[in-house]
Amino acid sequence: MEYSSIFISLSLILPLIIFLLITKTKKSSKNLPPGSFGIPIIGQSLDILRAMRANKGEDWLQDRVRKYGPISRLNLFGTPTVFLHGHAANKFIYTCSEKILANQQPSSIRRLCGERNILELNGEDHKRVRGALVSFLKPEALRQSVGRIDEEIRLHFEKHWHGKHEIAVMPLMRTLTFDVICSLIFGIDRGTRRDTLVKLFEHLMEGMLAVPINLPFTRFNKSLHARAIFDVEQEEIARGKASSNELLTWEDLAKMKYTWRMATESMRINPPVFCSFRKVLEDIELGGYVIPSGWQVIWAGCMTHMDESIYPDPSKFDPSRFENQRGTPAYSFVAFGGGPRMCPGYEFARIETLTLIHYLVTGFQWKLSLQHNFLGRDPLPVFKQGLPIKIELKN
Repeated sequence: MEYSSIFISLSLILPLIIFLLITKTKKSSKNLPPGSFGIPIIGQSLDILRAMRANKGEDWLQDRVRKYGPISRLNLFGTPTVFLHGHAANKFIYTCSEKILANQQPSSIRRLCGERNILELNGEDHKRVRGALVSFLKPEALRQSVGRIDEEIRLHFEKHWHGKHEIAVMPLMRTLTFDVICSLIFGIDRGTRRDTLVKLFEHLMEGMLAVPINLPFTRFNKSLHARAIFDVEQEEIARGKASSNELLTWEDLAKMKYTWRMATESMRINPPVFCSFRKVLEDIELGGYVIPSGWQVIWAGCMTHMDESIYPDPSKFDPSRFENQRGTPAYSFVAFGGGPRMCPGYEFARIETLTLIHYLVTGFQWKLSLQHNFLGRDPLPVFKQGLPIKIELKN
């Protein structure tokens, strides 16, 4: 009986092994991109995760570009992968037909957000869901909601900042974002129900390792001149209000041009999302190489954000880069994606960011509590100590 079981097992397994060997041989005959798959299954997964946690992910990818060029193969999370680099690669990815290159997110996100979340949808399903979101989040609709966002942010400062001498910025920004979404999108008022959902939301985010939060002021100390212009813009808007209780308007936000350039420059240096994935549905010929069906594609927006041929002296914090974008190649700045995959929440993020910064600058003085605030990616941006700051109300 024991021998017959072994025979049956082998008779089932051997054909599969032969099939895999034939398939592998067939695919290896194609002109695959340079590189290697590394250790079976693990590949380069641990290497890139280790680099990201040390905030060296860009350096790790840049080493690959220097060694193999803008197209290279590797193995990430058990899947054959091709890394693409450059604004031309960004354009290809964002404009490629969904019949060839489909959305695919890491399994942790799929399991937590569901297989039918918008990041996983393709074709007509994606168009339908994205269209519904855009209809609600387009500027014409959001301009009616500026006052509600304003109220949520004021309440947040009163509850979590006033009367405090030191706070941890990162977890509070996570709570604020959820509060604004509850008020504006879900229609859930403040109270026990929302507080419970906030805690559940935090646990959910921990499962995805971190929350991408844009905090422009963490770079202010790099440019005192930029800070001065920034403060003047916000103070002028505040003086234009009849009283401190008057809510901001769409017209007020439209005046914050320099403030948004500072926020945009912050996202250029530290983009909310380090890298993204797509799944290859059909063989792709690109740059003289073949990317086989079934593989995945990875690209990192930060690579073009820090390309000195596009942004001279890329490590310098310089909001003036975004005064005139006519000379910048398309798909170079991709903090919000691009093409049909452009983030539908772009205007929503802009309104919340500008409103938050306005009340932060006009209502508080602050300084960093720690001399060194370690920023890593796990895989999304996370301050290990929560970015503690000392705060003081302005008179």
